[in-house]
Amino acid sequence: MQAASEIARTDWPSPLDRMTTRSQDVLSRYVEEIRHPRGEPIFRIGDESDGFYIIDDGLVRIELDAADRDPDEQDNVLAFLEPGTILGELSLLDELPRSASAVAQTDLRLRKVSRDALELLKRDHPEVGMALIGALGRAAALKLRSTSGRLDNLIASKRDPVVEEMISRAEAAMAQIQDWPERRIDDLTFALARAVEAEAEALATLAVEETGMGDAADKTMKNRVASLGVWHSFNGRRGAGVVAAHRLDGVLEVACPAGVIFAVVPATNPTSTFIFKTLIAIKSRNAVILSPNRDALGCCGRVGEIVVETLARHGAPVDLVQWISGRGGSRKQVVTFMGHPRIALVLATGGPSLVKAAYSSGNPAIGVGSGNAPTLICADADVAHAAASVAASKSFDNGLICGAEHNLLAVAAIRDRFVAALEANGVAVLDPAETARFHERALDARRGGLSGDLTGRPAREIAERIGVERPFPIRVIVVPDARIAKDNPLSREKMAPVLSLYTVADETEGFDAARRLLEIDGLGHTAIIHTRDRARARRFGEAMTASRILVNSPGAHGVVGMSTGLSPSLTLGCGTFGGTSTTDNVTYTHVRNIKRIAFYSPGRLMLLSDTAMRMVRRRSLMVSKVGRALSWLRFRKSSI
Repeated sequence: MQAASEIARTDWPSPLDRMTTRSQDVLSRYVEEIRHPRGEPIFRIGDESDGFYIIDDGLVRIELDAADRDPDEQDNVLAFLEPGTILGELSLLDELPRSASAVAQTDLRLRKVSRDALELLKRDHPEVGMALIGALGRAAALKLRSTSGRLDNLIASKRDPVVEEMISRAEAAMAQIQDWPERRIDDLTFALARAVEAEAEALATLAVEETGMGDAADKTMKNRVASLGVWHSFNGRRGAGVVAAHRLDGVLEVACPAGVIFAVVPATNPTSTFIFKTLIAIKSRNAVILSPNRDALGCCGRVGEIVVETLARHGAPVDLVQWISGRGGSRKQVVTFMGHPRIALVLATGGPSLVKAAYSSGNPAIGVGSGNAPTLICADADVAHAAASVAASKSFDNGLICGAEHNLLAVAAIRDRFVAALEANGVAVLDPAETARFHERALDARRGGLSGDLTGRPAREIAERIGVERPFPIRVIVVPDARIAKDNPLSREKMAPVLSLYTVADETEGFDAARRLLEIDGLGHTAIIHTRDRARARRFGEAMTASRILVNSPGAHGVVGMSTGLSPSLTLGCGTFGGTSTTDNVTYTHVRNIKRIAFYSPGRLMLLSDTAMRMVRRRSLMVSKVGRALSWLRFRKSSI
């Protein structure tokens, strides 16, 4: 218990701040002051109540647990509680299990009154105890009022003045650049890319500090790819106007902007996605309104400031790029933007529920799904290169690239050599005892996957948690496994420097295992093969239900075009395999409309004349007869 002198009497939440000095002194003797690190749960849904808390410093996130919780998924977030708020009083009053989880959004300083302490207080100082019970009841009632207000906002069809104003400003800004020549657009987008690239390292550091995920050096590389790398990919190409002329067909293709774009920015790649979506929008003459993840408001706000300063400096309307700032950007506001009739297109990068909401909004949308890339190491693979690729890719940004390797499938003939090569590249391949500890300490049964606090954390931290040591710095952890199944967390996406390792008898079994892994998680995203046989690589590509098939390439680098010829992109489509609208690496060509001007072509009418149709029918009949004759000859030859 803390001494009364250690707790300022003016820090009590209302109505406890109106108690007498004596009553506050009494209450202080039953209070324990605690500190709580960011990302750690204070209590979980379903836990029995052991007391309540007063938030003195920091922010608490109230959420419902989700088995498939994605770091960029926020549909389960109910509220954020600020200093001066009482936390956890409801379960103490109704004596029922916790109805939601409370997680430290930031580092916290709390005061806790345990259930036992409350009982002692009521016994020894009934007047103070009853005053405290009254304060808990008031706190519960205020939260009920707040919840009712949020429900009213979600249910009622109200006009949101903030949404209307931002869209109107975006439309006005967009109209001002429609007659800009291509050179001026390229100069502007170069200035934007260069300005962000100049602060790539600082932005990366800010993103890691704010989100608690990833590696600053690798995020610096992401920022550079998403800025200057993306700009180089479209520099000199036409974003609007006549983009193709088909002289034989008499058709001109004319590109025009999609309109005002609403773009969601994930916490896993916040600053890089912000500038990427900004560049591809402006290249095609669109305005964009961005919605950063709540965990990345600060770093995204800094990118936004750089963008607005650059727009103003180059005579461009600053409202071309706007973003939702502050925690006022509620879920209802995001849904309102998505479904607004004056939003032309939604670019949704985030968790499954977010992507589903985008496609259910009533507006055109491009969403991206989760990754779970199976990686087949064939018997003829360059084992050393394959192992080095896996280590470089899965350690990149602490495993936050969804297109990185998630499951290794090693053909039995080369498995031992492959494992040795992995170890030579700083990969810890766990033994049976270490694997058991990994299952016990790193997996979360309620989530059905990797423990949430390990998302985007360095391999060395995970190794310390499970008691794994190696004579080298651990870059990646590989967990051998034998069971490919939906209920096996190791068969699913792992957004950390962690992979599963399965052994397959041969390439045929490897193809089948890769397909099964994609069906469990990551349909349509990425599959990888290491082989020297181009024909086998092609058969693998034809067999996989994935949009990107990488051959002998590290996954994280290959999917975003750093080590392959794919378009540099931070939004990777999964096609109808994964329930999205494109299989492409999304770029500026996906955020515009193509009009076709078709000229009168009388020669085409001749093809439909009676004479022409009779000629076509005669030719088809002749081809059919020749085909039947060849089939008969082949049959006779095989019979002999």
